[in-house]
Amino acid sequence: MNTFLRLKKVMAAMGISRSTVYLRIRQGLMTPPVKLGERCSAWPSREIEMIIAAQISGKPNGVIKALVNQLVADRGAT
Repeated sequence: MNTFLRLKKVMAAMGISRSTVYLRIRQGLMTPPVKLGERCSAWPSREIEMIIAAQISGKPNGVIKALVNQLVADRGAT
């Protein structure tokens, strides 16, 4: 089941700080959050899991960027 993760859960799952989360988004190494409301954003848990799996398997940044681009493109397809 695909759930949403708020920023604190994403930071804990990835072991990174808030500033690093947003740095990776700017670098294209992480998907941006989805707006759930006027003042609420979160990440689909499936996307975070796939990015972590790519990092664990030692994929280079270019491959992770391609994965992130595909995940963002898939958001619009569903």
